[in-house]
Amino acid sequence: MKKALPIVAIVGRMNVGKSTLFNRLSESARSITYDYAGVTRDIITDTVSWKDRTFQLVDTGGIAIKKITEDFIAEEVRTRAIAAVHNADVVIFVCDGTIGILPEDRSLARWLHKEGKKAILAINKIDTKDAKEHQHEFLRLGFERMVPISAQHSIGIADLFDDILALLPEPQEIPPQEKPRCKLVILGKPNVGKSSLLNLLLKKDRAIVADMPGTTREAITEQMQFATETIQLTDTPGIRRKRGVTEPIEKLMVKSALASLEDADVVLLMMDASEGRIVDQELKLAFYIFEERYKGLIILYNKEDLVTEQMKEDLEFSLDEYRYFLDKVEEIRTSVLTKKNIGRLLKKIDSVCTRYNKQFTGEELFHLFKEALEAKPLYRSQQRLIVYHAEQIKTAPITIALTVGEPKWFGPSQLGFFERILRQYSDLKGVPIKFVLRKKRPNN
Repeated sequence: MKKALPIVAIVGRMNVGKSTLFNRLSESARSITYDYAGVTRDIITDTVSWKDRTFQLVDTGGIAIKKITEDFIAEEVRTRAIAAVHNADVVIFVCDGTIGILPEDRSLARWLHKEGKKAILAINKIDTKDAKEHQHEFLRLGFERMVPISAQHSIGIADLFDDILALLPEPQEIPPQEKPRCKLVILGKPNVGKSSLLNLLLKKDRAIVADMPGTTREAITEQMQFATETIQLTDTPGIRRKRGVTEPIEKLMVKSALASLEDADVVLLMMDASEGRIVDQELKLAFYIFEERYKGLIILYNKEDLVTEQMKEDLEFSLDEYRYFLDKVEEIRTSVLTKKNIGRLLKKIDSVCTRYNKQFTGEELFHLFKEALEAKPLYRSQQRLIVYHAEQIKTAPITIALTVGEPKWFGPSQLGFFERILRQYSDLKGVPIKFVLRKKRPNN
């Protein structure tokens, strides 16, 4: 039976190097780091192994014990960081060795002692001259375990790992977790409702939501129970076109969102229906997802509660010239705020995940394409095109190998013919079809 992993949370005030340390300890660098206060907002987790032990590592936003601002997002970050500490078995308390002890550090230290948490004081940035001058000060914070480190240059990391292992409790047995049936990723421009949708589908406040763009800065992945199966759901930072990206951190956010796409089976591409039109960037992204990355695609026109009849007409008009493409994908009008059509959305997710793993037999495909070519022959350079063999060689996405006389004669137009035939034969709305061409051997 699998065992529940112990939880290790990284905490500290803003801009002390928590995310850099998370990335250093983590198996995959997923937390955005930048020399700017308050970069991490949501809780980021990863599984980490050292020697013979494994634990769940949690990165948090900058934490303050007392509410010191009316900023909604800052308060959400603070609340979530405190909750992460409560859930943790071990806490890594990070301080900046170049500055020394600040009042916020003292408050955090007192709170951790009061909470009775097993804690390690990690004095970061000790590879500088200033840090050596301040190092003795940190003894006053009263932690038995104190490790000087440089997260950026990997100094003291092995010692920190050893201290973590010394404090870890024995893992608890848990029932085995099933592999996700489908991996969904939510993509879209900033402020179209991605995090609100994540929270609604999960039925909990997992992502910070605010009426301003750029609230989500890292990809957030959770498991969602769907009937009797599990679906993996990932919320991503908003994607802007390159000339609209001004701050370096936004470039990292775009990179994080597109990296999440690589692991997806199906993408929920959210658009703001209240804008009354779809911009080129969104359509290019839809084409890229479906035609180049071969991911299942559901387009959500969100904020339907704000849409007037005129906006609806304007939106339909802007989509008309792309209908040849949009007819292949699933579309739905939603309002995450009022929960309009969320039930229908769940049904579409179920259908697209099923279709993405659709399996055809080779005999089925060969006879289908053979009959289509007999009814409507295809020609290239006055040569009639023949398919000698057809078989599905992969699912997720559906990948079909065609054995032909001359592969170079089968361009986008010819492959489009076979795609249309297959879509007419079977409901494959929302899923792409990939073709692979093989040249017939002379003796076959």
